[in-house]
Amino acid sequence: MRVAAGAFAPGHLGELTRIVPFEMVDAVLDETGARQQRIRDLPSRVVVYLLLAAGLFADLGYGQVWARMIAGLGGRGGLSVAVPTAGALAQARRRIGVAPLRALFELLRGPAAGLSVKGVRWRGRLVCAIDGTILGCPDTPANLAIYHRGGGGNGGTGYPLVRVLALVACGTRTIIDAVFGTDRIGETRYGYDLLAALHRGMIVLADRNFAARDLLVAIADTGADLLVRVKIGRHLPVCRRLRDHSYLSRIGRLEVRVITATITVSTDTGHRSQVYRLITTILDPACPPQDIVALYHQRWEIETAYFELKSTILGGRVLRARTPCGVAQEIYALLVTYQALRIAISDAVLTRPDVDPDRASFSIALHVARDQLITAMGVLTDTNPNTGIDLVGELGRRVLDHLMPARRSRTNPRVVKRAISVYAANTARGRIRAPSRPAAITIDIHSASP
Repeated sequence: MRVAAGAFAPGHLGELTRIVPFEMVDAVLDETGARQQRIRDLPSRVVVYLLLAAGLFADLGYGQVWARMIAGLGGRGGLSVAVPTAGALAQARRRIGVAPLRALFELLRGPAAGLSVKGVRWRGRLVCAIDGTILGCPDTPANLAIYHRGGGGNGGTGYPLVRVLALVACGTRTIIDAVFGTDRIGETRYGYDLLAALHRGMIVLADRNFAARDLLVAIADTGADLLVRVKIGRHLPVCRRLRDHSYLSRIGRLEVRVITATITVSTDTGHRSQVYRLITTILDPACPPQDIVALYHQRWEIETAYFELKSTILGGRVLRARTPCGVAQEIYALLVTYQALRIAISDAVLTRPDVDPDRASFSIALHVARDQLITAMGVLTDTNPNTGIDLVGELGRRVLDHLMPARRSRTNPRVVKRAISVYAANTARGRIRAPSRPAAITIDIHSASP
C-alpha cells in the first residue's frame, strides 16, 4: 500500500480514499480556488482530508485526529511529517472555507450504484424518503447570530440548533441531497430546496409535516411519485371510488389516491391499532392498497440514517465548530464521510444480490474505516487492469463477514431507554422499558368516506 509523497502524505482516509480520491479533492480545490499557492506543511488537499477524518473521530479534537492520520506513516522510506499546532490547524481550516466541502458533497451525493440491489426499488421506482433532523452547535456569540437555542422564553435553553433536511434512498440509506440552516425555518420551506434532486422514476415517502398542498404539487411536478401521510381529519373530497375501498381525490390541481387503513400490531401481550391515512400519486387500481400501506413503513429508513449520523458517528455530541462558517464546513464534511461509508457498504452488497443492505452493519464499517485510517492501509492500491481492481476491499469484506440477521417482525415500546432521573425511571406512566416481542401486523383498508 502507498501514500502520497512529501507534505501530502498525511492526506488520506485509509481505504475510503478510493471513494474520495486525490484527484477528486484536487479538482474541487481548483474549481473553488482553494488550492494553496505554495507547498506548506498543511497543503489544501491534506486539510480537506483532515476535515473528513474528523467525521470518523467525532469525539476527538483536530490535533488528535491529525495524530491518527500520521500514525501509520512512520518509518515509510524515512518519511517525515509535520506536527502542526492547534492554531495552525484552525488557520488551515479557515483558509479552506466551505466551498470545497460543498463541492465534494455535490460530487458524491446520490443513491449509489447498486440500484438493482434487493430492497432498493419498488415496482421499478427508487424508494426515497424526505425528513428533517436537528444538530446542536457550540454556544458561541458567532453561532448565536445565525442559530438559536431551543426552548421557549428567557432566550431559550440548551445549544444553538441547526436544522438538516435530507432526501435519502431508503434501500441503501445513501444521501441523494441535503440542505441545512437555522431551525427558525420549517422543514416544508427547506423542502423546496430538494426539488432539483427529484425526477421521474422515484417515489418519495414523507410524514404528515410535508402534506402541504403547494409542496405536494411541486414534488409531483418533478415527475416523481409521492406517498405521504395526512391527518385523519383533513377534508379530501371523494371524486371517484375504487373497488379496493380507496378513492381518488384532489389537492389543489394534484390528483391523488386516498387510502385509509387500520394497522394492528399483535403480540403475546395483546394488540394495538392505529388508523393511518395516506395519499399517493400511484393511481393504478392494479396496485393493491395493502402494498402501498406496507411500502410506507420504509420511511423509517431515513430515521435510521439520522441515527447513524447523530448517534453512531457523533455519539450524541454537538458539532465542534464555533463559527457559522465552521458549522457549514463541518456538516458538509460529516455528510461526505457518511456518504463514503455508505457507498463502500453498497459496493460490497452489490456483489451479493441475495443480501438486503439492511443487514450490513454501519458500525462495523465505521470501526474498520477508523482502523484503516490509523494504519494508513488501502490508501492507494494497484490499479493495473491486468491485476484487476478490488471493488469490495477489506472494509466490504469485514461487513459481509459480519452481516446482521434478517430483520424480524418485532415491536418494542417507544420509551426513554436511559432515564435522566431515578424518579423518571420508576414512574408508572407507560414509559418503563420492556423487551421487544415478536409481532404480527395486519392491515385493514377502510371504505371511502361518504
